[in-house]
Parts: sequence; C-alpha cells; structure tokens
Amino acid sequence: MTHRYVYGIVERDGNGRTFDLETTPVGEGDEVYTIAHRRFAAVVSDIETTDPERTDEDATRHDEVLRELVEGSKGDDAQTVIPMRFGMVFESDRALKNVLRGAGPAFRRTMREIDGCVELGVKLVRETDAEVDTEEIEQAVAERLEPLAESSVANDRFSDRLVVNRSYLVSREEREAFDTAVADLEAAHDTLLVQYAGPYAPYNFVDIQVGAV
Repeated sequence: MTHRYVYGIVERDGNGRTFDLETTPVGEGDEVYTIAHRRFAAVVSDIETTDPERTDEDATRHDEVLRELVEGSKGDDAQTVIPMRFGMVFESDRALKNVLRGAGPAFRRTMREIDGCVELGVKLVRETDAEVDTEEIEQAVAERLEPLAESSVANDRFSDRLVVNRSYLVSREEREAFDTAVADLEAAHDTLLVQYAGPYAPYNFVDIQVGAV
C-alpha cells in the first residue's frame, strides 16, 4: 500500500496535476503531483512507508523538490509554496484532504503573507583576523536590503566570523533589484565574504503546525 509524502501546499490548479521536475522524489517515488481540496492542494509523491528515514539523500530531495517548485523548471510555472517539514506522510487521500479542510484558515492567512515571494539567505563573513565594525555593517545591510524585502529574520551566528546572517522574504518582482543590492554590498566590503543563497521555499516565514495521519 502506498501513502502520500507531502512537500508543501499550493493554491489549487487542478487535481492530480503533475510537475516535471529533475529531482527524484523522496523514497524514489515515480512523480510529484497534487491532491486538492477546495482552494488548496498538497504537493505529494507516493511512498511505501509512513515513517521515512531522514537520510541526507532524501532530505536533499525534499529541499530540491521545493526549490524547483518555487523557481519553476522545465516549463512549469513558479509556485508560491507553504513548505512542510521533512517526513510528513499521510496514509490516505482522505486523511490528507481532512487536513486541507481543517487547516484552510491558516493556509489562507499564510498564503496572503507569502504570495509571490521566495526566501533568500544572506551571510556576511569577515576574513580571518580582519577587523570590522559590526554595527556599521549591519546598518548598511539593513538600509540596502530591508526596503526591498517584505520581511526578514535574523539567523544564528554560529561562528565568530559571521557578521550578518539573515533570511529575507522577497517578492519575485523585487528579485532582480535585491540581487543587485547584494552585489553592491559585496563590492563595498572587500574584507567580507558574501554568501548569497536561494531561492528557497519560505520556511523562516511560515508558522503552521500540521500533524500527519
């Protein structure tokens, strides 16, 4: 018996829509497709277990499926996705649709907040032994990037060389301007390594707890 592994939630665009992705689904499923109920649809693939092991390979597959969805690939339109955590599996379509029904208000609220947006990550790392004015750099980053983002959050500074570590929720319309702003920051701070990553599904801007059944 197969079950439904869930990657995220999108606005409905037909039941059973398939996505032509380069990434192999978690658990080496055959395809990624949607199961819809009313306004929303879960992006899923088939899997043989309800408790998938979190291997590095499958964790990467989960993230890459989401990344392909938010970027759009191989003729598929870019999607606004409410991402789900790794390992969410439902035993049946009925159980999954019950969650789509029950969590509908939370999905609607979240979709309004992230619609048309992606998550981008920016890290500024000082070179070894370089002396920098952290407050000045933080202010420069905020002045340059915050006006182009819908929202941002600070992430852990897991190294004493890490000067800035933030995630930004950026609309696709502002993406090119945001790219340019990051490049300008890199050019202006030659003692810093700028690490710019994304686009990702907006994990840091979604706060929905859904239990698998």
